[in-house]
Amino acid sequence: MSINIRNIVLFSAMGLALVMTGMYQSWPLALTILNMALISAVMALGVNMQWGYAGIFNVGIMGFTAIGGLAAVLIAMPPVPEAWAAGGMGAMLGLMMGAATIFAAILIYKTMQPGKLRGLSIILVLAVGYILTSLVYGPATHAISRVDPAATGFLGGLGLPVILSWPVGALMAAGLAFVVGRVALGLRSDYLAIATLGISEIVIAVLKFEVWLTRGVNNVSGIPRAVPRPVELQTRDWVQGLADRMGMSVAEMARIVELVSYAILFTIVLGILIWLAEKALNSPWGRMMRAIRDNEVAARAMGKDVTRRHLMIFILGSATCGLAGAMMVTLDGQLTPGSYEPLRFTFLMWVMVIVGGSGNNWGSVLGAFVIWFLWVQAEPLGRWLMDVLTSGLGADSAVRVHLMNQAAHTRLIMMGTALLLMLRFAPRGLIPER
Repeated sequence: MSINIRNIVLFSAMGLALVMTGMYQSWPLALTILNMALISAVMALGVNMQWGYAGIFNVGIMGFTAIGGLAAVLIAMPPVPEAWAAGGMGAMLGLMMGAATIFAAILIYKTMQPGKLRGLSIILVLAVGYILTSLVYGPATHAISRVDPAATGFLGGLGLPVILSWPVGALMAAGLAFVVGRVALGLRSDYLAIATLGISEIVIAVLKFEVWLTRGVNNVSGIPRAVPRPVELQTRDWVQGLADRMGMSVAEMARIVELVSYAILFTIVLGILIWLAEKALNSPWGRMMRAIRDNEVAARAMGKDVTRRHLMIFILGSATCGLAGAMMVTLDGQLTPGSYEPLRFTFLMWVMVIVGGSGNNWGSVLGAFVIWFLWVQAEPLGRWLMDVLTSGLGADSAVRVHLMNQAAHTRLIMMGTALLLMLRFAPRGLIPER
């Protein structure tokens, strides 16, 4: 079987699995899996750019995704005038003072001669800057968080169309990647992994505890949608007519129309990204990146600036993850900082890339679809399996109750098993790099 035919068969099988889910479970579930798989495919493309193109081991995917999600809040949510009046300008002034303090410390480090005087000067500047910043920033942010904390308690956003947050999320993630990359890309791969993981945890901590910016663990809900809500769609005549012809309720049909609309938007974004990624991978630039990945010493001997190229691909991959993060928050309609966990937003992404085929863009997309489908279906499949295995036991059997309660953890076992089997029997993935 040729590579192209094999790829078509694999993608067709994945499409058939989604159709079967719609027929035997529900179409809203199938479309929800499709939308999350499309978003995961965008994120997997970003990871594949870093690892598959350049061999950069980034374990901070979660942080860049969360930054993209924050962009949806800052762009789409309406501003809160009362919060701005209470302490908005004070918070902005405090942030500028903090940035000026860091800039002054860097300037002293670069201009003064090494020695005790330089060290003492930096410590003095940082200490004074911290005290002055706290005097301005602290009271302002506390005043903001006290403004109707049950409903707002934060500054809000710009009130612009939410779809604009997608490129903004990519730019914000790219900016964070530039800062992290300038500091960490010179480290060895294992130290780089530790550094990126630490940065991502810092980002999540900021989202959780800077209430004036993100409402923290209170979450930001009611983020404007990119398509009409189901409640709005139910009043449309064509939706009502379509529901009658399909034999569905109007509410279910409106939900399906909403999910299909999102799927179209996400497919367009994924199509553009994979077209650009394929063009880049097959260009002289892509061949240079793979040469650096395979042998950095030889690439340096040929005059290539390896550190600069690593920084470039690190920024591109992180920007793609930020774009996916903004898309995800747009689909959910809320930002929940407490839901960002390394298992979901880092480990699972790596499993998608490894199972699909590291270094192959189409493989990463297929891996995202396969792994997300298994991730969602593992729990009901686990419950069915446990029910079958314990069918001979009584309903009040302690063994049966224990196994049924543990069925939710089947997804973790399935992900680990899938990864082990792929590494053993197809280490290059479902669609290997050519």
